[in-house]
Amino acid sequence: MSASTRTLVMMLVLGGLALGPTPALAGPLDTPGYAKAVTCSACHGANGNSRSDSMPILAGANTSFRDWSLHDPKRTLVGLANYAHVLGDAEFLRIVLPNTFGFMVASVACSLVLGLLVALMLNRRFPGRALVQSIILLPLMVAPVIAAIMIRWMFNDQFGVVNAALGVFDVAPISWLTQRWTAFFVILATDVWLWTPWFALILLAALQSLPPEPFEAAEIDAASPWRTFRYITLPMLRPVMVVCIVIRAIDAFRTFDIVWTITGGGPARATEVFSIYAYVESFQFLNLGRGSAAAVIGAVIIVIFAMALYRILNRFVEVSK
Repeated sequence: MSASTRTLVMMLVLGGLALGPTPALAGPLDTPGYAKAVTCSACHGANGNSRSDSMPILAGANTSFRDWSLHDPKRTLVGLANYAHVLGDAEFLRIVLPNTFGFMVASVACSLVLGLLVALMLNRRFPGRALVQSIILLPLMVAPVIAAIMIRWMFNDQFGVVNAALGVFDVAPISWLTQRWTAFFVILATDVWLWTPWFALILLAALQSLPPEPFEAAEIDAASPWRTFRYITLPMLRPVMVVCIVIRAIDAFRTFDIVWTITGGGPARATEVFSIYAYVESFQFLNLGRGSAAAVIGAVIIVIFAMALYRILNRFVEVSK
């Protein structure tokens, strides 16, 4: 058996042990059929792990078709009644969906633009660039819940440092978290602050990997910095930007922690997003059937949205190649 085959077999052994139980294998690596047995064992472990991952999804889908209230768990099949209730809920249609998609679009757009500006700045050489880069990347090291708690106290209408700073300019205290749009702005600003360094880091790596020849040609042709950015830098960054947008949009759609920590979906459910709605239905109204139906609807929406977004963005650049 060659060295490369031995290495492959050892990797499969470790993978099989990590993924699931494997049958007892004994004997030297040169035993006939040993590599085949190890391969089958590792694949068996992977299949078992896949089945275990799908069980919660199937259980949730099953719950969505049942009358499953925690205070009276009949668990009787009700068909699509839970889905009809969620889709007919005025709170879901007029507040939750607009909040979710508005938050997703605004957060992704602001984070992308600011991240691109930061990446372009860090791509230039200047004194103290390493220090500035470290400071800008600090939000990546902060847990979202910790950041949300910090922001909630900063925008407190009585003790917050934001109102204290505004008071220096004779601005009356603002009740940031008791009004819909100011509370939504605080949530959005927190999310943008957390995710701008993520965009900046990825786009900076993409900028530093671009070939120098097009920029040298643009410099010889005396192209302005704006035309160089618009016609050379931006088109070459589009594949990376498309992938970042799709990944971040999916993540923004399921945002829970910072919204729940800052406002809890309030005031009066005015800042409630999709994940908060599913949580409230399940664990505050104690109706697992409706909460599961909301989760399934959300999964379908985000899959359709992600596919449509990818196709739309892919018209500008072919990401798959």
